[in-house]
Amino acid sequence: MEWIIFLVLSALCLMIAIVCAIVVGKSKHRSDKIMDPPKILFAGVVLSAVLLFAPIYLYSFRSGSCGVLEAILIAIHNVIRLFVVDGEFEFVLTNLYPISGWLLRCYTVLFSILFVLAPLLTFNFVLSFFKTFSAYKKYLTHFYCDVFIFSELNDRSLTLAKSLYESQPKKRFFIFTDVFENHTEQSFERMERARAIGAVCFPNDIVNFRFSFYLKSSHLHFFAIGEDQSENNVQALKIIEHFNDRENTNLYVFSTLAETEILVSNSINRLIKVEKLPKGEDGKEEEKIILPKIKVRRINEVRSLINQTLYTKGYETIFDKAYADADGLKKIHAVVLGMGQHGTEMTKSLAWFCQMDGYRIEINSFDLDANAEDRFKALCPELMDEKFNGHFEVADDAKYKISIHAGVDVNTKRFDDILLSLPRTTYVFVALGNDEANIAAAIKLRTLLAGRGYTPAPVIQAVVYDSDKKAALSGCANYSQMKYDIDFIGDLRTSYSEEVILASEIEQAGLSRHLKWGAEYTFWMYDFNYKSSVASAIHRQMKKQCGIAGIEKAPDQRTQQELWAIRVLEHSRWNAYMRSEGFVYSGSLEKSSRNNLAKRHNCLVRFYELPLSEQVKDDD
Repeated sequence: MEWIIFLVLSALCLMIAIVCAIVVGKSKHRSDKIMDPPKILFAGVVLSAVLLFAPIYLYSFRSGSCGVLEAILIAIHNVIRLFVVDGEFEFVLTNLYPISGWLLRCYTVLFSILFVLAPLLTFNFVLSFFKTFSAYKKYLTHFYCDVFIFSELNDRSLTLAKSLYESQPKKRFFIFTDVFENHTEQSFERMERARAIGAVCFPNDIVNFRFSFYLKSSHLHFFAIGEDQSENNVQALKIIEHFNDRENTNLYVFSTLAETEILVSNSINRLIKVEKLPKGEDGKEEEKIILPKIKVRRINEVRSLINQTLYTKGYETIFDKAYADADGLKKIHAVVLGMGQHGTEMTKSLAWFCQMDGYRIEINSFDLDANAEDRFKALCPELMDEKFNGHFEVADDAKYKISIHAGVDVNTKRFDDILLSLPRTTYVFVALGNDEANIAAAIKLRTLLAGRGYTPAPVIQAVVYDSDKKAALSGCANYSQMKYDIDFIGDLRTSYSEEVILASEIEQAGLSRHLKWGAEYTFWMYDFNYKSSVASAIHRQMKKQCGIAGIEKAPDQRTQQELWAIRVLEHSRWNAYMRSEGFVYSGSLEKSSRNNLAKRHNCLVRFYELPLSEQVKDDD
């Protein structure tokens, strides 16, 4: 009876291990990456083999002084021999003499399977060892290079790594962490792409690496770029803690979560030291701020795309396509499809971006969610306040009109009727959440608007993440070879490039603006400073391209007319920007009424209501 019990248990262990390995191997979202298919199968084969050898030794030792423990240990010894290809099948046949018939047949079949499986698993582990050894050899012999360490092997990290590699292939070394081969086509393709740039892949988490043997002159660039943004935040905090005192160290945290700024800025704040300096000749004590040496940047991919699009294409796609009314005022009528992260950010940005002398902006945003308007009003209460929204008669304040069409499906006639009832559309931004929906909606919009005969035709920009799709859609046309003329933006190759992430022109322009009044570290540390300065840099670029008189001159070289016109324009732009960020008027012009935590500002009034001391701050 015991022979049958051990046979059944052994077979069950092997079958369960095979099924679990298959299930885990096919799973796209494994919560425990340590338990990969080879390890599960290995554990199953070991347990199955021990159970199969056990009755042989239990029977052999029955008449002697050895007990169960000795039998199990000797069985384990034989399992070890099995894995190192030292097992003898003849020994098994010789010692199965107590059983016969179908039971003997079952034992020999199961033993045969294990005799084949065990060496194959041994070979797999040996191969894995040499792979790991080769990776560590590369890792240790590139101590002189600039190193780029990614928290995950995914399409975004690979695209960015390739861009960095193409710039300087011999001076840069790439490491991908938290990588587990799961034998899927996608995993294989990613591993091949990583090898093509000479990268190495490790199963270790990014926070477990130590780089003390690297030269101090070598730059370490950490990228917390996983799909799980919360995990990116946790990794960022640990990297800051481990490498805060190392020169030439940069950390890039990819996250659109609101918590990221607070977590990162607080983590850095705790590391800032204040050193008392000897009293000066005036008897006053001075302090020296000692900052952590690591430089941290948050990458908000949504905001980055909107800023990059407005900065590089804003004039030609928005201002240059505006049309003049009977009074000579140029009208910008923008349509935004989708009020997710991209659509919301674009709606907010257009409100301040289009504040320009001689232009008027109207924005119509659509979303399927019936609560879209309420959500946007909660986000920007004063921007949508009836006291400001839709009032164009005020000369010295922001002028715009925003309409949110909630609960409207872009694929319905109701949407078509609303769109065609609007004033002449000059610009369309499509961000419905996925490439397929964005492409279909953009084509539909071009078809609808083409029937209106507008000249020039309105610009349509649609977010498409897939770089291959974007390339294939370039110059797309219908069966009559009439081009759809759609600008597809936001693909991986464009968005995750060295020029955008590491050497951003727009960020440098924003930093230059910020340095006029604040220290550099406060630009990178606080989102408010970063966003505000970048927005200012974008608008200054548009002022130049729109030909605002005197903008190229230093403030003290402008005529009085130029000086005051720029001041009024800049304050109008600032009002719209602050309202788009959720700020409201504090109720008093007194500075003491300002409360940045409550988002209440004392300067959110018309320009000529400001005291002169505040008006002159809008010179540039």
